[in-house]
Order: sequence, then C-alpha cells, then structure tokens
Amino acid sequence: MASVKPMSYPLMEKLVALTRRRGFLFQSSEIYGGINAVYDYGPLGVELKRNVKNIWWRDMVTAREDIVGMDAAILMHPKVWEASGHVENFHDPMVECRKCRRRYRLDHLPENTKVCPECKGELAEPKQFNLMFKTFLGSTAEGAQEIYLRPETAQGIFVNFDNVVSSNRVKLPFGIAQLGKAFRNEITTGNFIFRTREFEQMEMEYFIRPGENSHWLEYWANERLNWFKSLGIKEEKLRLRAHDKDELAHYSTACYDVEYEFPYGFSELEGIADRGTYDLTQHINLSGKKLQFVDQDNGGDKLVPAVVETSAGVDRTVLTLLADSYWEDEENDRVVLRLHPNVAPFKVAVFPLFNKQGMPEVARKLYEDLRYKFSAFYDTGGSIGKRYRRQDEAGTPFCLTIDHQTLEDRTVTLRDRDSLEQIRVSLDQVEKALDERIA
Repeated sequence: MASVKPMSYPLMEKLVALTRRRGFLFQSSEIYGGINAVYDYGPLGVELKRNVKNIWWRDMVTAREDIVGMDAAILMHPKVWEASGHVENFHDPMVECRKCRRRYRLDHLPENTKVCPECKGELAEPKQFNLMFKTFLGSTAEGAQEIYLRPETAQGIFVNFDNVVSSNRVKLPFGIAQLGKAFRNEITTGNFIFRTREFEQMEMEYFIRPGENSHWLEYWANERLNWFKSLGIKEEKLRLRAHDKDELAHYSTACYDVEYEFPYGFSELEGIADRGTYDLTQHINLSGKKLQFVDQDNGGDKLVPAVVETSAGVDRTVLTLLADSYWEDEENDRVVLRLHPNVAPFKVAVFPLFNKQGMPEVARKLYEDLRYKFSAFYDTGGSIGKRYRRQDEAGTPFCLTIDHQTLEDRTVTLRDRDSLEQIRVSLDQVEKALDERIA
C-alpha cells in the first residue's frame, strides 16, 4: 500500500470543514477534546455510508446466486488470531521520538532517518508494535481472559465455513460476504477517515477449487474496479495495481489493489487477494476440525478450497466519494458535492417558495409522497437561493420548488444540481421524472 502522508492538502482540509458544517462527520467525543483518528457519522454522513453499504450488499449478495451473507461477532476466541497469524505477524515497525514522544511507522519515514520529522529530536531504536486492540473477557479481573477486538472480519467467515456449508446448499465456487467493524491500533493515522482505528469493512471470501486461483483473482479484481466506477467515481482516478512480492501479506501469494488518486497520491480502496488454502488449513491444524468441502457433483470428493478475497473499506469509499465529487463552481459562486444520485444522502429536496398562500400544504404533501422512495428533505428556511446552496453542498441532486404557478397549473420547478437546468413538471409526473434521472 502507498504510504500516507500527514494531512496538509487544501482539498482534504476543505472536506473536513464541509463535512462538519453539513453534518457528515464529527470527531468522536469532540466536547472532551476528541479521540485521534476516531470519527462519528452525522445525519448526512450516516445516510451516505448506509447507501454505500446497501449498494455493496445488493451487488455482492442479493443480486448473485453464488454468494451468501453472514454477520460474525466482533469478539472471537483468541486462538482464532493465533491460527490466522495475526498474533505472530500483525506487527508494524515503530519508532518513538525521545523528545516529543511522537510515534511513527518506520516504513513511513525516509530510509535511515534518525531524527523526528516534527521536532528534530532523536528517534529511539525501532520496536515491533502489534496492531490488535487487547481487552478482557470475564466478570472478575483475576479470572478474565485476554482477547482481541477483531482486526479484520475475514476470520469470522473462515471459522464459520463448515456451519455455512452444512446449512446451505452451496456449490463451488461460492462466496461468503459480510459487513462489519474492525479495529486496528494504528501507529500512524491521517488524511481524515482514510486511516482510522475503528472502521468498517466490506469483505467477501470466494471459495474455489485449488488451481483456479489466477482465473478468479483476475475476475474479481476487474469486478471490484468496475463496482467503484458504478458509484460515479471518475475512471481516470482509479486503477488496478498488482502487488510486488515484497508487499504481499503472509497469507497471500498474489494481490491486486483498487487504488484512487487522492491529492497525496494513489492509495488503496480495496484489496483482492489470493489467500490460497492458508486460512482454512491453519484453522484445521489448530482446531482439529475438518473444514472441508464435500463435492457431491464429483463423487463426494473432499477438498480444502482455495480462497480469493475481496476486502474494501467503507470509510475509505465514503472519503473517495467526497473527494471525487467536491467541486468549486466559481462561475456560480457555489460549492457542490456532485455525488451520484444512488449514493447521495438525499435524492431530492422539496421547497415551498413562500411559507404562505397554500404553498406549504402542497409542498408538504409532495414531500410525504416522495420521502420513503427517494429519501427526501423538506426545507422552508431562508431564501430559495440559500436553500439551493445548502443542498448543493449536501450533494442533493434534485430540488423541487412549489411556487405561485404551482397553485395555478399544478406544475413544480425541478432543478438539476450539476447543470442548474430548471424545468416545469406536473405534480403527478414528479415521481416518474425522478425515476428517469436517478436510474
């Protein structure tokens, strides 16, 4: 993965300001000074994030016959992390400044650096730092068992492999997908929500016959790249990059990253990895359980499937959508989030031009008719121009204004966020007009 520099880019700073101003994201526990690299999603942010997750689930599970879903617990038996290799291998080299006590990942510093980038103090000798959060399970301190908050969701799939196979009529190849929180005690965080200590993953493990690894790795790499394009992200900002051998994780024999070009360079949105039979074999060896697939279509052959994994970050996807859609429309003196309608927090906003003369009643009824299907927003505050600008910053693609003409001929003004085109639409044709534009 490309290293991430500290946040010092105008676009990122503007995004931080906009998302706080419009209620997308807040620093966690802000009234107490906040927690570094932990964020809360506000009213607009949670809608954007939920849209991303819903689209992923629809495209990866609901729309496919070969993938089923599950939701594993965050807390797992500590032997899971021994088998997966996280206890032994999930380390980053860390150095600490003797003067200011700042900590850095060694691989994020220039080679042979001996001084702190911030205060120029002396850096101590590197230490290996395990990224997993420890906690304790038990009613008393003396009898408590040391466990970990999961650093990935994938292991919940692997340890449930036999449960899923025995309870569902799946055939190779098939996938198991899940969405969920993961936790990593990162040494170096930064660039807003790109690298945080608490985050959500969208992961899928695709179980295949050993020997078919290359075919399915290429298939899923291109599928996942195209999925990000389908969210409206600019194609020229996306790329697939194959890992060099020295980049590969301990479980992987080949890997692609879907990367996006942020202001600080290309960085990973999703990894597509050939995990081979590593995970199931490790759990077989440590647990003593037979995590095999019995292929009834081939005479009852028993095999340990290989795995191709797709692992994307929800929060990184949200950040990418925000960064990619941010537009300063200088000609019209406005800031716009040109979000694809499918991911926008609100699809449409409804405004009565004046809060009198029967307009609010018509506007309110239209809003109630649309809100469940289109996630609508209703606003009566301020001039119509200010209301438009607020929705432009929120990424709302369409606005409907009820005015004097509405009371005469039952038509409303439909305004397009990006082009600023305004047309008249009959009240009974509004839903159809929105369907045509949002599809």
